[in-house]
Amino acid sequence: MNSARPLWIRAGLAASALLVGAATAPPARANDGYDLWLGPQGPTAAAAKVEVIGTSRTLAIAAEELRKGLPREATPVLLARAGEPALAPLKLATDQLGNEGYLVHSVTLSGQRLTIVTGNTDVAVLYGAFALLRHARAGGDTANLTLASTPRIPVRVLDHWDNLDGSVERGYAGQSLWDWWTLPDYKDPRYADYARANASIGINGVVLNNVNAKADSLSAAYIAKAAALADVFRPYGLRVYLSARFSAPMELGGLKTADPRNPAAAAWWQAKADEIYRAIPDFGGFLVKANSEGQPGPRDYGASHADGANMLAAALAPHGGVVMWRAFVYAETDPTDRASQAYAEFKPLDGKFSSNVIVQVKNGPIDFQPREPMHPLFGAMPATRLAAEFQVTKEYLGFATHLAYLGPLFAEALDTPTERRAGETMGSSLAAIAGVANVGRDRDWSGSTFNQANWYAFGRLAWDFTLDPRAIAREWTLQTFGLPPAATDKIVAMMMRSREAVVDYTGPFGLAHLFGSDHHYGPGPWIDDLKRPEWNPVYYHRADRNGIGFDRTARGSNTVAQYAPGLAARLARPETTPPELLLWFHHVPWTYPMPGGETLWQAMVRRYDHGVAEVDLLRREWASLKPQVDAERWTKTDAYLGIQQREARWWRDASLAYWMSINGLALPAGVRKPDHDLSWYKQQHFPFAPGGPR
Repeated sequence: MNSARPLWIRAGLAASALLVGAATAPPARANDGYDLWLGPQGPTAAAAKVEVIGTSRTLAIAAEELRKGLPREATPVLLARAGEPALAPLKLATDQLGNEGYLVHSVTLSGQRLTIVTGNTDVAVLYGAFALLRHARAGGDTANLTLASTPRIPVRVLDHWDNLDGSVERGYAGQSLWDWWTLPDYKDPRYADYARANASIGINGVVLNNVNAKADSLSAAYIAKAAALADVFRPYGLRVYLSARFSAPMELGGLKTADPRNPAAAAWWQAKADEIYRAIPDFGGFLVKANSEGQPGPRDYGASHADGANMLAAALAPHGGVVMWRAFVYAETDPTDRASQAYAEFKPLDGKFSSNVIVQVKNGPIDFQPREPMHPLFGAMPATRLAAEFQVTKEYLGFATHLAYLGPLFAEALDTPTERRAGETMGSSLAAIAGVANVGRDRDWSGSTFNQANWYAFGRLAWDFTLDPRAIAREWTLQTFGLPPAATDKIVAMMMRSREAVVDYTGPFGLAHLFGSDHHYGPGPWIDDLKRPEWNPVYYHRADRNGIGFDRTARGSNTVAQYAPGLAARLARPETTPPELLLWFHHVPWTYPMPGGETLWQAMVRRYDHGVAEVDLLRREWASLKPQVDAERWTKTDAYLGIQQREARWWRDASLAYWMSINGLALPAGVRKPDHDLSWYKQQHFPFAPGGPR
């Protein structure tokens, strides 16, 4: 290109010249997983041709990503906001893209063939740049393409359950990524790498601290630390949120009450919001866990969840912030059914929340189990903005060591019809979506390579919940490993079967919450001595000599009545309930006839055995990939699959030993007996299991 280059190219030269890196290739090194699905960082010897119109840090990042990520021979790329005059001759259709949607399009401009990456904001252009890279790394044609997408859910956040002491509740990837002790003075380069990863999949918010919040998180010192992180995140379109402790006016402000109807408490929150926004002008808002598991809240004062949420919302409203108020509640007194309480408390409040309140509801009515039905609140609060909360970290799915790809779990929930309004699914009714993060200070970020896929899948489905989880697994695999088609197919097949295997060896047919106490590690279906009934696994399976399962029909807790009438009618009868949820909704005999002609007991044993066999197969398939995968990631994954093999057998054997002690039935002919008697399994203890609450 010469001095006669078109104006649109000359306009970008000043900014783009600053972004040209050294032309030397980085030294080769082992792959420890740090680069995630994004490919190696640093300068490349063969940078792609990328021009920019505009000088923002966000556009500079987008150009840098494309220069180092696209092949040198790729069609030249132009980055520009849709409103730039240089793009006017193209008459691009960008009106419907909103503030975050992007368009990547092959065009001819001023006689030259180009790929245009555009959107109505700089962040939209950044999202488009990552979409182009994703397309290219997954083997797509970059010479003639049109990629256009707008997020279906506006607020897409990761919730970090990180504590101020550096520990992470339910975290299995090391200590917290945030070094609160050295912030705000030292901004670890990993913070920018973290923001980069989130931007690449469309996540636009991060809650920095645990929902079991300390009031200190709202002190001036910690606001300054959060502001330092916000400065790093801002060019990547990532807004900062904070979990707020409801009693902070008392603990930080010295007030005698935190009653939301008290003017002094409301004034304290207003002043605190003003203070935060002076430090973080684009602060997203508060996440609140209230009146749940010992956390303070408005019900301590006889007020409602709406009273508490609306007080905080009034403080944030002048600044454009939101309150994400969690619906994860269950009573200190014994409820009839823990699965029904959130609906009972929140459904009557529909229409009473302020417009900048989002009620955040877990995907299922209990607690991030390997399989749960849809939470009955979805579709039941048409006058309230709702968020779906998923767990990306695997509290109940094998911690960091078990391979369990959660894309199918997320998609299964988001695609579930609420049946309250025609055509509506859980995903289509959401104002926000939140994922409890699986990120820590481990070099591979998530504790294992395959755990990275869950972070990736959450972000992709948060952007567009209609995406196919298998397609997401494929694009992640291609970007992460870069293997030939046959090897890619094998890894994708492994991922797609993995979550069902965990369901089979931990709790088939809708069994849930059978885990060891507190740490939620390993089997404990026999536990019955904890202080509150709903803390005990026996509360959930109700097994006796005659049968097993929780009766949630009109004969039992009648939780089925919380669902839309048509769905409730189907769930009220065992024969019309999906077999995968049979024991969630029904207490049935061990001899209950299952589809295919087996009794329930025979089918349960077969499912446990199937789960174990699937893990054995996963490890064999991974072994066959050893020549094609780098040694570091292959070896760690193989070791973890070995752990999963051992623990799947443990789950299977301990569970069957317990069920046989209850039902008095023998195993079907030819089935392997448990390796130990029940007393041996009951004696196993794990006081230092990772991720326990602090």
